[in-house]
Amino acid sequence: MDEIKGYKVKKVDYSKILICVDSDDFVSSKNAFNYACSLARHHDAELGIVSVLETGDLNIFQSLDPEVLKERREEIKELLEMYGKKAEDFGVKNIHLMVTEGTPGTTIVDKVIPSFEPDLVIVGVEEKNRTRNTVGSQAAKIVNNSRCSVSVIR
Repeated sequence: MDEIKGYKVKKVDYSKILICVDSDDFVSSKNAFNYACSLARHHDAELGIVSVLETGDLNIFQSLDPEVLKERREEIKELLEMYGKKAEDFGVKNIHLMVTEGTPGTTIVDKVIPSFEPDLVIVGVEEKNRTRNTVGSQAAKIVNNSRCSVSVIR
């Protein structure tokens, strides 16, 4: 109790925000993206937008076909460019688009966060099917293993 008596609330500012969007589930990404853009614009922060090519979603034949992988990477890149344009139109000034591959939770925690070094990670929650291996279904893994603050948005 003595600790809080002398405590003064400090303003929190963010300089780098990472939003994890799912290429297969706009519903779980939409509210999180709105929140990330609002914070990035308010704090004049850099906004990293990442989507993970979920290699586990591909069957063995697809994963061995370079054309299928190339096509899927291009689809995700186009999607991220749309997200980036939406953020820019909203007033976010410094945007970084990132496409990566693997299991969403592990890839974001082990590769994307250490590389981008955000102050805050924002992720939406998939409400329909949490057994799927999507960004939204991996929110708990990101929360439990990230070394920075994580906001989970519904």
